[in-house]
Amino acid sequence: MVHVGFVGLGVMGQPMALNLARAGTPLVVWNRTQGRCDPVRAAGADVVATSAEVFARARTVILMLSDEDAMDEVLCRGTAAFTARVTDRTLVHMGTTSAEYSADLAQAVRAAGGRYVEAPVSGSRVPAEQGELVGMLAGERDVVEAVRPLLAPLCRETFDCGPVPGALLMKFSVNLFLITLVTGLTEAFHFADRHGLDQRLLRDVLDAGPMASAVSRVKGAKLVDRDFGVQAGAVDVLKNNRLIAEAARRTKLASPLLDVCHALFGETVARGHGGEDMVAVLRAIEARTDGDPVSTGAAPTALS
Repeated sequence: MVHVGFVGLGVMGQPMALNLARAGTPLVVWNRTQGRCDPVRAAGADVVATSAEVFARARTVILMLSDEDAMDEVLCRGTAAFTARVTDRTLVHMGTTSAEYSADLAQAVRAAGGRYVEAPVSGSRVPAEQGELVGMLAGERDVVEAVRPLLAPLCRETFDCGPVPGALLMKFSVNLFLITLVTGLTEAFHFADRHGLDQRLLRDVLDAGPMASAVSRVKGAKLVDRDFGVQAGAVDVLKNNRLIAEAARRTKLASPLLDVCHALFGETVARGHGGEDMVAVLRAIEARTDGDPVSTGAAPTALS
Protein backbone atom coordinates (compact mmCIF):
# COMPACT_ATOMS: atom_id res chain seq x y z
CA MET A 1 0.00 0.00 0.00
CA VAL A 2 1.36 3.41 -1.00
CA HIS A 3 0.72 5.91 1.76
CA VAL A 4 0.32 9.67 1.47
CA GLY A 5 1.78 11.68 4.33
CA PHE A 6 0.02 14.59 6.02
CA VAL A 7 1.79 16.83 8.51
CA GLY A 8 -0.04 19.63 10.34
CA LEU A 9 -3.56 19.14 11.75
CA GLY A 10 -4.55 22.66 12.70
CA VAL A 11 -7.84 24.48 12.04
CA MET A 12 -7.52 23.80 8.31
CA GLY A 13 -5.27 20.74 8.27
CA GLN A 14 -7.44 18.50 10.41
CA PRO A 15 -10.58 18.67 8.22
CA MET A 16 -8.43 18.39 5.10
CA ALA A 17 -6.79 15.22 6.39
CA LEU A 18 -10.19 13.88 7.45
CA ASN A 19 -11.55 14.35 3.94
CA LEU A 20 -8.59 12.49 2.47
CA ALA A 21 -9.01 9.61 4.92
CA ARG A 22 -12.77 9.41 4.35
CA ALA A 23 -12.14 9.33 0.58
CA GLY A 24 -10.06 6.19 1.07
CA THR A 25 -6.61 7.73 0.72
CA PRO A 26 -4.10 5.57 2.65
CA LEU A 27 -2.90 8.26 5.02
CA VAL A 28 -0.08 8.47 7.55
CA VAL A 29 -0.23 11.59 9.71
CA TRP A 30 1.69 13.45 12.38
CA ASN A 31 0.95 16.53 14.41
CA ARG A 32 2.90 18.12 17.24
CA THR A 33 -0.21 18.06 19.45
CA GLN A 34 -1.14 14.40 19.28
CA GLY A 35 -4.72 14.92 20.42
CA ARG A 36 -5.46 16.59 17.09
CA CYS A 37 -4.78 13.22 15.43
CA ASP A 38 -7.63 11.36 17.13
CA PRO A 39 -10.45 12.15 14.64
CA VAL A 40 -8.18 11.35 11.70
CA ARG A 41 -7.17 8.06 13.31
CA ALA A 42 -10.86 7.23 13.76
CA ALA A 43 -11.34 7.87 10.03
CA GLY A 44 -8.74 5.24 9.18
CA ALA A 45 -5.43 7.11 9.04
CA ASP A 46 -2.24 5.74 10.58
CA VAL A 47 -0.91 8.08 13.26
CA VAL A 48 2.84 8.06 13.91
CA ALA A 49 4.90 9.42 16.78
CA THR A 50 7.39 11.51 14.77
CA SER A 51 7.44 13.45 11.54
CA ALA A 52 10.40 11.32 10.43
CA GLU A 53 8.10 8.29 10.29
CA VAL A 54 5.82 10.11 7.84
CA PHE A 55 8.70 10.63 5.41
CA ALA A 56 9.88 7.06 5.91
CA ARG A 57 6.48 5.63 4.91
CA ALA A 58 5.18 8.10 2.29
CA ARG A 59 6.46 9.17 -1.12
CA THR A 60 4.09 12.14 -1.28
CA VAL A 61 3.86 14.33 1.81
CA ILE A 62 1.38 17.17 2.27
CA LEU A 63 2.58 19.94 4.59
CA MET A 64 -0.11 22.14 6.16
CA LEU A 65 2.04 23.98 8.68
CA SER A 66 1.70 27.33 10.37
CA ASP A 67 4.84 29.11 9.23
CA GLU A 68 8.33 28.89 7.79
CA ASP A 69 9.97 27.90 11.08
CA ALA A 70 7.59 24.95 11.43
CA MET A 71 8.33 23.93 7.83
CA ASP A 72 12.09 24.07 8.40
CA GLU A 73 11.81 22.08 11.62
CA VAL A 74 9.75 19.30 10.04
CA LEU A 75 12.00 19.14 6.99
CA CYS A 76 15.23 19.43 9.02
CA ARG A 77 16.43 22.26 6.79
CA GLY A 78 20.13 22.92 7.22
CA THR A 79 20.95 19.37 8.32
CA ALA A 80 21.91 16.14 6.60
CA ALA A 81 18.47 14.76 7.42
CA PHE A 82 16.89 17.16 4.93
CA THR A 83 18.19 15.20 1.95
CA ALA A 84 17.04 11.92 3.45
CA ARG A 85 13.53 13.31 3.95
CA VAL A 86 13.01 14.79 0.49
CA THR A 87 14.94 12.55 -1.94
CA ASP A 88 12.55 10.67 -4.25
CA ARG A 89 9.57 12.29 -2.57
CA THR A 90 7.01 14.86 -3.63
CA LEU A 91 6.41 17.66 -1.14
CA VAL A 92 3.08 19.46 -1.40
CA HIS A 93 3.26 22.80 0.41
CA MET A 94 -0.34 23.78 1.21
CA GLY A 95 0.31 26.33 3.96
CA THR A 96 1.06 30.03 3.62
CA THR A 97 4.61 31.33 3.65
CA SER A 98 6.41 34.09 1.81
CA ALA A 99 6.81 33.57 -1.91
CA GLU A 100 10.58 33.89 -1.54
CA TYR A 101 10.71 31.14 1.05
CA SER A 102 8.73 28.80 -1.16
CA ALA A 103 10.90 29.48 -4.20
CA ASP A 104 14.05 28.81 -2.18
CA LEU A 105 12.58 25.62 -0.73
CA ALA A 106 11.57 24.39 -4.18
CA GLN A 107 15.13 24.85 -5.39
CA ALA A 108 16.54 23.03 -2.34
CA VAL A 109 14.12 20.12 -2.74
CA ARG A 110 14.93 19.69 -6.42
CA ALA A 111 18.68 19.87 -5.69
CA ALA A 112 18.24 17.05 -3.17
CA GLY A 113 16.44 14.86 -5.71
CA GLY A 114 12.88 15.59 -4.66
CA ARG A 115 9.80 17.12 -6.29
CA TYR A 116 7.88 20.14 -5.10
CA VAL A 117 4.38 21.51 -5.60
CA GLU A 118 3.12 24.75 -4.15
CA ALA A 119 -0.59 24.27 -3.41
CA PRO A 120 -2.11 26.95 -1.15
CA VAL A 121 -5.90 27.04 -0.87
CA SER A 122 -8.58 29.68 -0.70
CA GLY A 123 -11.24 29.05 1.93
CA SER A 124 -11.64 28.84 5.69
CA ARG A 125 -12.59 26.09 8.13
CA VAL A 126 -16.12 25.43 6.84
CA PRO A 127 -15.11 25.00 3.16
CA ALA A 128 -12.25 22.82 4.40
CA GLU A 129 -14.74 20.61 6.25
CA GLN A 130 -16.96 20.42 3.18
CA GLY A 131 -14.15 19.69 0.71
CA GLU A 132 -14.99 22.95 -1.06
CA LEU A 133 -11.61 24.69 -1.02
CA VAL A 134 -10.14 26.28 -4.14
CA GLY A 135 -6.60 25.10 -4.84
CA MET A 136 -3.84 27.02 -6.60
CA LEU A 137 -1.01 24.88 -7.93
CA ALA A 138 2.50 25.82 -9.02
CA GLY A 139 5.50 23.74 -9.99
CA GLU A 140 6.78 21.59 -12.80
CA ARG A 141 3.81 20.65 -14.96
CA ASP A 142 4.19 16.87 -14.75
CA VAL A 143 4.52 16.98 -10.97
CA VAL A 144 1.51 19.28 -10.64
CA GLU A 145 -0.58 16.96 -12.80
CA ALA A 146 0.45 13.97 -10.71
CA VAL A 147 -0.62 15.74 -7.50
CA ARG A 148 -3.87 17.26 -8.78
CA PRO A 149 -6.04 14.08 -8.41
CA LEU A 150 -4.87 13.68 -4.81
CA LEU A 151 -6.43 17.03 -3.95
CA ALA A 152 -9.87 16.19 -5.34
CA PRO A 153 -11.36 15.33 -1.89
CA LEU A 154 -10.17 18.72 -0.61
CA CYS A 155 -10.86 21.15 -3.45
CA ARG A 156 -13.90 21.70 -5.62
CA GLU A 157 -11.59 23.23 -8.21
CA THR A 158 -7.85 23.65 -8.78
CA PHE A 159 -6.01 26.15 -10.95
CA ASP A 160 -2.60 25.97 -12.59
CA CYS A 161 -0.61 29.06 -11.62
CA GLY A 162 2.60 28.29 -13.51
CA PRO A 163 6.02 27.98 -11.87
CA VAL A 164 6.73 28.49 -8.16
CA PRO A 165 5.89 30.90 -6.49
CA GLY A 166 2.94 31.71 -8.74
CA ALA A 167 0.41 29.90 -6.56
CA LEU A 168 1.33 31.81 -3.40
CA LEU A 169 1.30 35.13 -5.24
CA MET A 170 -2.15 34.24 -6.56
CA LYS A 171 -3.31 33.40 -3.04
CA PHE A 172 -1.95 36.74 -1.82
CA SER A 173 -4.02 38.48 -4.52
CA VAL A 174 -7.14 36.59 -3.44
CA ASN A 175 -6.50 37.25 0.24
CA LEU A 176 -5.94 40.95 -0.34
CA PHE A 177 -9.48 41.11 -1.68
CA LEU A 178 -10.83 38.94 1.16
CA ILE A 179 -9.19 40.99 3.91
CA THR A 180 -10.35 44.34 2.57
CA LEU A 181 -13.83 42.94 1.80
CA VAL A 182 -14.43 41.58 5.30
CA THR A 183 -12.97 44.67 6.95
CA GLY A 184 -15.28 46.88 4.88
CA LEU A 185 -18.27 44.69 5.69
CA THR A 186 -17.43 44.83 9.39
CA GLU A 187 -17.13 48.62 9.31
CA ALA A 188 -20.52 48.83 7.57
CA PHE A 189 -22.17 46.81 10.37
CA HIS A 190 -20.45 49.01 12.95
CA PHE A 191 -21.71 52.14 11.18
CA ALA A 192 -25.27 50.79 11.13
CA ASP A 193 -25.11 49.69 14.76
CA ARG A 194 -23.90 53.04 16.05
CA HIS A 195 -26.65 54.80 14.09
CA GLY A 196 -29.28 52.67 15.79
CA LEU A 197 -30.17 50.64 12.71
CA ASP A 198 -31.36 47.05 12.82
CA GLN A 199 -28.33 44.96 11.85
CA ARG A 200 -30.55 42.09 10.75
CA LEU A 201 -32.23 44.46 8.32
CA LEU A 202 -28.81 45.50 7.00
CA ARG A 203 -27.95 41.84 6.51
CA ASP A 204 -31.19 41.24 4.62
CA VAL A 205 -30.68 44.29 2.39
CA LEU A 206 -27.13 43.20 1.56
CA ASP A 207 -28.22 39.61 0.92
CA ALA A 208 -30.87 40.80 -1.53
CA GLY A 209 -28.58 43.10 -3.47
CA PRO A 210 -25.80 42.81 -6.06
CA MET A 211 -23.00 42.93 -3.48
CA ALA A 212 -24.06 39.72 -1.78
CA SER A 213 -21.57 36.86 -1.80
CA ALA A 214 -20.89 33.66 0.09
CA VAL A 215 -18.41 35.62 2.21
CA SER A 216 -20.80 38.48 3.00
CA ARG A 217 -23.57 36.06 3.94
CA VAL A 218 -21.41 34.02 6.30
CA LYS A 219 -19.61 36.97 7.86
CA GLY A 220 -22.74 39.12 7.98
CA ALA A 221 -24.52 36.46 10.03
CA LYS A 222 -21.57 36.32 12.42
CA LEU A 223 -21.59 40.11 12.82
CA VAL A 224 -25.33 40.17 13.55
CA ASP A 225 -24.83 37.59 16.30
CA ARG A 226 -21.46 38.93 17.46
CA ASP A 227 -20.24 35.40 16.86
CA PHE A 228 -16.45 35.43 16.94
CA GLY A 229 -16.02 31.65 16.76
CA VAL A 230 -13.06 31.04 14.53
CA GLN A 231 -13.36 30.18 10.85
CA ALA A 232 -10.36 32.22 9.73
CA GLY A 233 -8.48 33.47 12.78
CA ALA A 234 -7.55 37.13 13.20
CA VAL A 235 -3.94 36.22 13.97
CA ASP A 236 -3.74 34.25 10.71
CA VAL A 237 -5.24 37.17 8.82
CA LEU A 238 -2.60 39.44 10.34
CA LYS A 239 0.12 37.03 9.19
CA ASN A 240 -1.33 36.95 5.66
CA ASN A 241 -1.63 40.73 5.67
CA ARG A 242 2.04 41.03 6.60
CA LEU A 243 3.15 38.63 3.88
CA ILE A 244 1.12 40.46 1.23
CA ALA A 245 2.39 43.86 2.39
CA GLU A 246 5.99 42.62 2.28
CA ALA A 247 5.46 41.28 -1.24
CA ALA A 248 4.03 44.67 -2.25
CA ARG A 249 6.97 46.57 -0.79
CA ARG A 250 9.52 44.37 -2.53
CA THR A 251 8.02 45.31 -5.88
CA LYS A 252 7.30 48.93 -4.91
CA LEU A 253 3.53 48.53 -5.17
CA ALA A 254 1.11 50.77 -3.30
CA SER A 255 -1.33 48.89 -1.05
CA PRO A 256 -3.24 51.62 0.81
CA LEU A 257 -6.32 49.58 1.76
CA LEU A 258 -4.21 46.64 2.86
CA ASP A 259 -2.10 48.90 5.07
CA VAL A 260 -5.17 50.19 6.91
CA CYS A 261 -6.33 46.61 7.44
CA HIS A 262 -2.85 45.70 8.66
CA ALA A 263 -3.11 48.29 11.40
CA LEU A 264 -6.64 47.23 12.39
CA PHE A 265 -5.81 43.54 12.61
CA GLY A 266 -2.66 44.41 14.55
CA GLU A 267 -4.83 46.24 17.07
CA THR A 268 -7.27 43.30 17.18
CA VAL A 269 -4.50 40.85 18.01
CA ALA A 270 -2.92 43.26 20.51
CA ARG A 271 -6.25 43.37 22.35
CA GLY A 272 -6.12 39.60 22.80
CA HIS A 273 -8.54 38.57 20.07
CA GLY A 274 -6.11 36.84 17.73
CA GLY A 275 -7.77 33.46 18.30
CA GLU A 276 -11.18 34.76 17.25
CA ASP A 277 -12.60 34.94 13.75
CA MET A 278 -11.47 37.70 11.44
CA VAL A 279 -14.74 39.60 12.05
CA ALA A 280 -13.24 40.35 15.47
CA VAL A 281 -11.62 43.29 13.66
CA LEU A 282 -14.90 44.86 14.80
CA ARG A 283 -13.34 45.13 18.25
CA ALA A 284 -10.55 47.36 16.95
CA ILE A 285 -13.02 49.53 15.01
CA GLU A 286 -15.27 49.88 18.07
CA ALA A 287 -12.28 50.79 20.22
CA ARG A 288 -11.28 53.55 17.80
CA THR A 289 -14.84 54.94 17.86
CA ASP A 290 -14.79 54.83 21.65
CA GLY A 291 -11.47 56.68 21.79
CA ASP A 292 -9.51 53.72 23.08
CA PRO A 293 -7.01 52.78 20.36
CA VAL A 294 -4.15 50.38 20.96
CA SER A 295 -0.74 51.38 19.64
CA THR A 296 0.92 48.49 17.83
CA GLY A 297 3.43 50.50 15.86
CA ALA A 298 2.83 51.81 12.38
CA ALA A 299 1.86 49.24 9.77
CA PRO A 300 4.55 48.95 7.12
CA THR A 301 3.72 50.86 3.97
CA ALA A 302 4.07 49.42 0.51
CA LEU A 303 6.54 52.05 -0.58
CA SER A 304 8.83 52.16 2.44
